[in-house]
Amino acid sequence: MGFIRDFREFAMKGSVIDLAVGVIIGAAFGKIVTAMVDDIIMPLVAMVTGKGQFSDLFYVITPGKETTAYITLEEAKAAGANVFAYGHFLQTIVDFLLIALCIFVAIRALVRLQRKKEVKPPAEPVLPTTTEILLRDILGELKKERR
Repeated sequence: MGFIRDFREFAMKGSVIDLAVGVIIGAAFGKIVTAMVDDIIMPLVAMVTGKGQFSDLFYVITPGKETTAYITLEEAKAAGANVFAYGHFLQTIVDFLLIALCIFVAIRALVRLQRKKEVKPPAEPVLPTTTEILLRDILGELKKERR
């Protein structure tokens, strides 16, 4: 029974729950950024480069059965060509950089909001208590008597 109780205490800690929420939100956020890349950014890249996606970029190392120019990576692979398919790697890097940038901007905004909350109004000067005033007066009188 101790194992189950310990596991329940571990699972109910705030940090574990925060981590679980972060993972779920991160997965959803990744899908949003991937959709933005696929549907907004890559069409603009396609206008400039003439390729629909980075994942279509490849270099033929040795041609396959057909030695004609391969238009798509699938054609090259189907013909048995040995290809250096660097486009998928580039696409993954672009996705990662955009996700990292979006997360950085979001965290930076949260930190700024948190700093604004932490700014405390200046503390009012603490007035001495009656006891402190009396002790100060007594000390002053004692110093006068010593002279």
